[in-house]
Amino acid sequence: MGGDHIAASGPTPGTEPSVRLADLTWQEFAACVAAGSLTVILPVGATEQHGPHLPLSTDVVLPVAVAEGVARAIGGLVAPAIPYGYKSQPKSGGGNHFPGTLSLDGATLVAVVRDVVNELARHGVRRIVLLDGHMENQWFLTEAADLAQRDQRREGVRDLRIVKLGYWSFIDPATLASLFEGGPFTWELEHAAVMETSVMLHLRPDLVRTDRVPDNPPAAFPHYDVYPFDTRPIPPDGALSSPARAAAAKGARVLDQVVPAIAAALAEAFNSPGDLVSKERQAEETR
Repeated sequence: MGGDHIAASGPTPGTEPSVRLADLTWQEFAACVAAGSLTVILPVGATEQHGPHLPLSTDVVLPVAVAEGVARAIGGLVAPAIPYGYKSQPKSGGGNHFPGTLSLDGATLVAVVRDVVNELARHGVRRIVLLDGHMENQWFLTEAADLAQRDQRREGVRDLRIVKLGYWSFIDPATLASLFEGGPFTWELEHAAVMETSVMLHLRPDLVRTDRVPDNPPAAFPHYDVYPFDTRPIPPDGALSSPARAAAAKGARVLDQVVPAIAAALAEAFNSPGDLVSKERQAEETR
């Protein structure tokens, strides 16, 4: 696959070929595309508060690491990550009012992802993965994928396939049990908490302020939203549940389990039957 072309002309002999698209020359990238069946993974993260102990870049560092592990496993490439996401929501990210949280309007995020997908398709890439690193992005990635598919059909491209996934969805029950040790768990409150802190301790311990790890009870929110949002239920440090049980070994376990699971899922997704869009919808979209 693409890695063979990269190794022949790119890195110093004896070093592992880079899976980062931006590290290649344009000729090397063109060779990867020409070799066929190239998968390009686009991590989409956020610049968002992650409590007093984790950096604002957490939602970029994590999906990029997963993407690079998956790319090595499948012979793919990782496009430069989009480091901004949709607005942090109080019940899942603490809220956009925390200093340093730099967010995009939904329409802006859709437009950026749509443009990047269309550019990759323009250069011949037909397998694209939108790897979400920020829970609030998910429906805007769906919209971007839908609109980019519509754009490409109007250009006569019928074989573009886009897979959207959040890496956290691939954490299996056994890994979850080892992370939380039987304690309370919901993904909505797993913000700057055990999983993210554990993986950051594994990947970038230099960025974790271990002396500032909070140990507060989980946030308690009402079953409705009011705008402007009442920020009183949000823990003032921004961690929605306690990361006190985090450990680097737990983070390593997450990556070791999730990366092959995603690689296997992509093999299934990209090798299943072709274009599933009906002829009626294709006709409607090309009007």
